[in-house]
Amino acid sequence: MDSTVNEVFVKTILNKHKKRDRYFLDDYSVNPYSGCSFNCLYCYTKGSKYGKGRSKVLSAKVNAPEVLEKQLRRRAEKGEYGIIAMSTATEPYQGVEKHLKLTRKLLEIILKYRFPVHILTKSTLVLRDLELLKEVDKSAILPEDLREKFDRGVIVNFSMSTLDEKLANVLEVGAPTPKERLEAMKRCKEVQLFAGVSYIPLLPYISDSEEKLDEMIRTAKDYGADFVFTGVLTLFGNDLAGSKILYYRFLEKRCPELLPRYKNLFERSYQPPKEYQEHLEEKSKKLCKKYRIKKGII
Repeated sequence: MDSTVNEVFVKTILNKHKKRDRYFLDDYSVNPYSGCSFNCLYCYTKGSKYGKGRSKVLSAKVNAPEVLEKQLRRRAEKGEYGIIAMSTATEPYQGVEKHLKLTRKLLEIILKYRFPVHILTKSTLVLRDLELLKEVDKSAILPEDLREKFDRGVIVNFSMSTLDEKLANVLEVGAPTPKERLEAMKRCKEVQLFAGVSYIPLLPYISDSEEKLDEMIRTAKDYGADFVFTGVLTLFGNDLAGSKILYYRFLEKRCPELLPRYKNLFERSYQPPKEYQEHLEEKSKKLCKKYRIKKGII
């Protein structure tokens, strides 16, 4: 075990949602790690309820494969198939995964019990598991009510907030560059996996203009993406470790003229107002139509 990683033992690893996520289509989620070495400045877990109780040190749930085996066996016996999101609260393919292989072991169990999976990642390390993911894609059993709308067992979804390499290097410190992520997505497509891009979060007044959005959606199309997601920035917490304070510090240093506009935008909530969100959605839909690419999975 890496000396910078805590070993933790868990009683449960498979989280069942109250209802299916209407965008990502997942019924379950699995997070093999707690904490994240990518340390994205805007990460929604910083300062939110999702980050409570989390150690600042990266933790690996070392008994996760054994626990998932038991949980998935029970679900499979009952026919309770559903898409499993990996991961919703951390990166499943961060650096330590290279030698710990927790995510890979979990995928092997997911394959054994024939569950579909949605990989949410910023990492190129997912390419290590392409052959395994192809097997999952072929054998997965989808929930009955999804089968007429969707017929794939694997979704690979690469997230980024900007195509600007310098900006990404500041905001997504430990992650591969946007171009590297796009190349990895292209490789997934070359082996016939269903893959796309989540431009989440889009950064107000930085990467959310029609011009920037046009470039981002056109680029996703050029790299062969099956789909595009767009989503707003969320800023949680008022303490020094919260994403709001961390992000405002970034603004003060890089583009101080935007700080008053952000304070106005996030004055009443951790999200921009409904009007902003609706306008962003409208722009995104229009551009997806322009470039003939799906806005979302189905």
